[in-house]
Amino acid sequence: MSDAGIQAAGKKFEMMTTAPVERLVVKQAIPAVIIMMVSAMYNMADTYFVSSLGTSAVAAVGVSFSLMNIIQAAGFFFGHGSGNFISRALGAQNAGDAGKMAATGFFSAFIAGVMIAVFGTVFLDPLARLLGSTGTILPYARDYLRFILLAAPFMVSSLMLNNLLRYQGSAAFGMIGMVSGAVINICLDPLFIFVFHLGVKGAALATMISQTTSCVLLFVVGCSRGGNVRIVPRNFSPSPAKYKEMLRGGSPSLLRQAVASLSAVLLNHAAGAYGDAVIAAVSIVSRVFLFSSAAIIGFGQGFQPVCGFNYGAKRYDRVKKAFWFCLRLSTVLLVILAAACFVFAPDIIAFFRKDDPQVISVGALALRAQCFSFPLVGWILLVGFMLQTMGKGVPASVLAFSRQGLFLIPLLFLLVPPLGVLGIQICTPIADFLTFLLALPLGIHALRKDLG
Repeated sequence: MSDAGIQAAGKKFEMMTTAPVERLVVKQAIPAVIIMMVSAMYNMADTYFVSSLGTSAVAAVGVSFSLMNIIQAAGFFFGHGSGNFISRALGAQNAGDAGKMAATGFFSAFIAGVMIAVFGTVFLDPLARLLGSTGTILPYARDYLRFILLAAPFMVSSLMLNNLLRYQGSAAFGMIGMVSGAVINICLDPLFIFVFHLGVKGAALATMISQTTSCVLLFVVGCSRGGNVRIVPRNFSPSPAKYKEMLRGGSPSLLRQAVASLSAVLLNHAAGAYGDAVIAAVSIVSRVFLFSSAAIIGFGQGFQPVCGFNYGAKRYDRVKKAFWFCLRLSTVLLVILAAACFVFAPDIIAFFRKDDPQVISVGALALRAQCFSFPLVGWILLVGFMLQTMGKGVPASVLAFSRQGLFLIPLLFLLVPPLGVLGIQICTPIADFLTFLLALPLGIHALRKDLG
C-alpha cells in the first residue's frame, strides 16, 4: 500500500474507533439503506413491468427469484466471509492479510458465478421446473432464467465487492456501484419490454446489463480509492486457512440465502397446486416484505463495520452502544411500516396485478399476516449481524438457518395440507415469531458474556 493509502487507512481506523457511535452508524448506514432500498425497488420493478404480460409472467419472475437467492448466497458468502475477516484485520491494523483475503475472496466469487452459469444453462429446463414452474409458467421462466444465468458471475462478484467495501467502512463507494446498476435496470425495463417488445426476456436482459455495470463500477471506483484494500491478482492466494475463515464469517449468510432459496422453491410448489395466481401473490408479497425490511437491513449493514472495527480493537462498549441504537431505531420504523402495510394491503398488491382479483385477495391476507411479525425482525437481523461480524460462526449459522430451515419449511408441510392456501399465507409470520424466540437468548448471551 502506498504512503497515501497507509495514511488514509490510519484515518479510517481512528474514525471507526473514536467517532461518536450514533453518528458513525448513521454515516455507514445511509449508503447501505439507499443500496437496499434501490435494490429492492429494482427487484420490484421487474415484477411491476412484467405484470402487464399476465399472471403467469409475474409468477415466472417469482419462480426465478429462487435462483437469485442462490446467486446471492454465493455473493454474500464470499463478501461476508472475507469482509468479516478484513474488518477485524483492519481493526487490528494488519493491512497485508486484509489485501490477500480481499483478492482471494473476489476471484473465488467470480469462479463460483461461472460455475453457477454453466451448470444452470446446461440444465435450464429441469432447473426451471425444480424452482416451481408449472407448464404455463415454464416458457416465461426459461426466457428469464437464461439471461440471469449469463449475469451470474457479475452478480456474485458485485455482491461480494459491495460487502467488502461496506466492511471497510466505505459503504458510500458501494452505493455508487449498486445504485448506478439499479437505475440502469429501472430505465431499461420499460425500454426492452414495451419499446423493443422483448417481454420477459427484456426484463432479464435489463438485469444482466445492470448487474454487469455494477460489478465494473464497484471494482474500478470502490477498490482503488478512499484507503480501501486494493484487489490485485498477485494477492490471490487460496488456502485452507483462508477458506476456513470465509466459512466462519460467511456460512451464516450462505445458509440464510441457500435455505431461503429452498423454502421459496417449496413455497412455489405448494402454491402451484392452487394455480398461477397464488404463486404470483406469494411472489409479490415476498417483494413487498423485502422492500419493507430493506431499511432495517441497511441499518444492520451500517452497524457491521462499526462492530467489526471496534470488536477487533477490543472496544466492546462501542459495539453494545451501536447495537442498542440500531435496535431502537429499527423497531420504531418496523412498527410504522407494519401499520401502513396492514391498512393498505389490498392497494399494495393491486399496484402489481390490479386485473386479477384472486391475486389481490390471496396477497392482501398474506401481507397482513406478515405485518404481525414485522416488529420482531429488527432483533433477529441485528443479533445475526452482530454474531456474524464477531466471528461467532456456530450461533450465527444456527440463527441464519432457523427462520427458513428449522421453522418455515416444516411449517409448510404441517400447515398447507390441512389449511390449503391459508397455510401458505400464515406460515411465514409464524416462522418469524419462532425465530425471534431463538434469537432472544442468543443475543442476550452475546451482549452479556462476549461483550462483557
